[in-house]
Amino acid sequence: MMHAPLRPRPALSWLFLGVALAAPLAGCSRDATRYPSLAVRPAEKQGFAEPEVTPVPLKPDPALDSAIGDLSGRLDAIEAEFAKAHARARTSAGEARGQAVGSEAWLTAQTELATLDEIRARTSAILAEIDDRAIARAAELLPDYPALVALRARTAEVIARQGSQIDTLSASLPTA
Repeated sequence: MMHAPLRPRPALSWLFLGVALAAPLAGCSRDATRYPSLAVRPAEKQGFAEPEVTPVPLKPDPALDSAIGDLSGRLDAIEAEFAKAHARARTSAGEARGQAVGSEAWLTAQTELATLDEIRARTSAILAEIDDRAIARAAELLPDYPALVALRARTAEVIARQGSQIDTLSASLPTA
């Protein structure tokens, strides 16, 4: 006995086709009033201007003033030491010009440059101490201390000048 092949029922096929076509359109039937409002939000009414800051009166800090005096004195001594060492290095570099790399004059000039670098490193250490004190003040939410800011600017200028002088002397020497 042979059975007839199974055929889909026409009503069921139309039902599947209808569901398949209707599913993408279901998303379009949302309520149109649910979109977010384009009105200005409360946070947008505040603006972007910086709030006014009332200056905090600066309280004298005798301990910091004493430390600034000490750091300034050390910086003065280092500047004087650098000036003397720079004069010696300039003389040595002049004697090394035209000499062969590795000659006695060249080695002496290199030694003098190393001395200048060491002095500049001590100047940088003073700058680090100044920065540490400024960071400690900021951690306590204290305002900048004008004398400390001025000493920092002066120390940074001294370091830049020392670096420039060292670079100039180094460039004048024959290279290996």
